[in-house]
This record gives sequence, C-alpha cells and structure tokens, in this order.
Amino acid sequence: MAFPSLLPNRQMANLFIKKLGLRAPLSDADRQALEQATAKVVQVEAHRDLISQGDAPEHAFIILDGFACRYKLLPDGSRSIVAYLIPGDGCDLHASILNQMVHSIGTLTPCSVAAIPYRTVKELAAYHPNIYKALWWSVLVDEAILQEWLVGVGRRSADKQVAHFLCEMMVRLEAVGIIRGNSYKLPITQSELADTAGISHVHVNRVLQNLKSLRLVDQKWRSLVLLDIEELKRFSGFAPDYLHLRPSRTEESLIEPLTDVAKSQLQMRQRGQRDKGMF
Repeated sequence: MAFPSLLPNRQMANLFIKKLGLRAPLSDADRQALEQATAKVVQVEAHRDLISQGDAPEHAFIILDGFACRYKLLPDGSRSIVAYLIPGDGCDLHASILNQMVHSIGTLTPCSVAAIPYRTVKELAAYHPNIYKALWWSVLVDEAILQEWLVGVGRRSADKQVAHFLCEMMVRLEAVGIIRGNSYKLPITQSELADTAGISHVHVNRVLQNLKSLRLVDQKWRSLVLLDIEELKRFSGFAPDYLHLRPSRTEESLIEPLTDVAKSQLQMRQRGQRDKGMF
C-alpha cells in the first residue's frame, strides 16, 4: 500500500511498548530499540485495508491509535471478523514466513499505524531476547483469544457471547491504560458486531436490548457503559485468564542480571539465531 506523510509520535508507540512490557521485563535498550522501530507512524483513514487477503506480507503493522480488525471474505461476499486490534497491538508479527496472507487487516476508525519491515522484527527478536519472548507471547494470546471466540460461537448463547466480548474488550483496553472505571468508547457498529458473532444485525440489536433490560449495559451512540461489571462477567462466564496478563515465575526470573560470560554466550547464540532467521 502507499503510505501518506510520516510523523514521529513516541507517546502512541509507548502503548505498544507498554503491552510488550506486561509479559517480559524490558530493559532500557529494549525500549529504545522498540521506540526506534515505531518512531515513524502514518495516518490511515477508516475502512481501509492495511493488507488484503492474498497479499505477500512485507511489513508488520502496529496499531498505535484507533481500532482495526482481521477479517475474511467469503465467496458470497459476506464478512467474518476474526480479531479486533486496539492501540498497542501488533498485526501478524509472525507472518513473514507465509507466502501470502489468508485474511485481511482493515481499519475500523482512523488509525495511526507503524509499519515495521520484517527484517527489523527479526533483528529485534535476535538481539533482544525479552522482546522475542514478548512478541511470541502476543502471538500466543491472539491464538488464545481466537480459541475463546470459537468456544463462544459453538457453545454460548448470542447474548452471553456478546456480553463475553464486551468484558474482553474492557479488560484489553484497561490493560494498556486506555479506560478506567466502568465505561469505554467502543467504535464498533452493530453490523461489525454481527460479523464478529456470526449472527444477523437484527439479532445483535435484540441481544443489546436484552442486556439493557437486564441492566447490565447501557449504550449512548458509540459509548458503552457497563452498569454492573461483576454481574456481566457472571452472566457471560467471563474469566480473563486466557488473556495472560499476569507474569509467571519464569518471566520474573529473566530480570536477574547476566554475568559477562553469560552475556558473551547469549550474544553468540543470538548471532546464530539471526543467521537462521528464527522469527
């Protein structure tokens, strides 16, 4: 795609760094490398594809501001949204090994996006082991979210499926500090929500009305107010474990400083891994 004019914006890039820092202790050198990789951002209009189904990927895209989604188009022209991308999210960071994309990535709102060449992603992974760990964590969490969505489509009623999704979005936005309290702006239309849940627009409207009648949510334009968060979680059976927001013991142990010998050995391993193109 052709990008418009570039502008630096470290503040927005910090959300990407903040998200990666949730899962691995990032050093000053790690953060500096990530800031440099995301220092140039572009403004993309709403409802534009960053990459289309069938394209050969050359860049990893980082959503620094705005909302985007992964989606697939069916032969009859209908759309299935398979993931939402919020500020701080990377898009298909592992896709350099693919010959072509099997889905599209499109903006839902005006977005600020960093496009990082895959060679830069590989260098970040090779020379910064905690960045490597955090990037793989992001990929695995994306997979865990998709699994949870499949459970919802297969086993939850439509109202519980939508309620679960609203809880998930709240927790994800909260994790990067975008929202506080019980309300947030969700720039997703009922049509897009229908493409997510695999139900009709009319059915989505009915579901939202039901959640309102239960005094679980209220809706004003594109702002959602969760009136009773704990009850909404109980109603939908939501548990945030699959989002893996808490560090584990093994991750905390990475904070320990390396000896000079260990540093030398690590650098040798990193050079070898870089030559193999491990990421």
